[in-house]
Amino acid sequence: MYRYLLLTCLFAMLCLTAAAQMPDTSIVVKRSLKDSLIATKKDSIAASQFKPKIKKTKERIYFPDSLHSPHKAVMHSLMIPGWGQLYNHQWWKVPVIYGGMGLLGVAIIFNATNYNEYITLAHYREKGVTPTAGMPYYKEYLAYVSVPDQAIYDASDYYRRYRDLCILGILGAWGIQCIDAYIDAKFKHSYTVDNNLSIRITPSLLNQPVYAANPIGSFIPALKLTIALP
Repeated sequence: MYRYLLLTCLFAMLCLTAAAQMPDTSIVVKRSLKDSLIATKKDSIAASQFKPKIKKTKERIYFPDSLHSPHKAVMHSLMIPGWGQLYNHQWWKVPVIYGGMGLLGVAIIFNATNYNEYITLAHYREKGVTPTAGMPYYKEYLAYVSVPDQAIYDASDYYRRYRDLCILGILGAWGIQCIDAYIDAKFKHSYTVDNNLSIRITPSLLNQPVYAANPIGSFIPALKLTIALP
């Protein structure tokens, strides 16, 4: 009898001890809720993209401009000289381009006119034809009667050569302004360029190699050009 009563008391004490050791579920719920909020907050911060603030001032202009297309600048310059420079917002280059190409055009007209004159006179001399009044370059033929034939031939070759060179000059100027438009557009599109560049020129000394040294000294005067980006 006492044995069963003792076992019953021990069993009751074990049950009370187990009940006292059960964890507080409210604390666990609160802690898990707090951890989930922290994780969500960190993930939201990490997922957002970093966009630096762009400061726009009147003194400086910053690039790159992702909407500026070097291909479009080149195509504009190929179609119309100077159009690519206008697309790059470099208005001052347009008068320079048209001034240079205009001078080459005047030179082409001048050389072509003289070439036509001398080649016609050369044909008269070569075929032994004496032009009459009303024929092309009749007055010029009379003025150059005493001029040797070789001088007429040399003059026609001279003006023909410089006419062709001026035509090549116009084609070269057209190509150069296309390259210029592409380079400027490439800098605007791909690189950071500040229009407030600082240039400094200072005197300096260059150390010559041993084989190029002279008896006076191994240093020669020079000018040092420094371009700094602020």
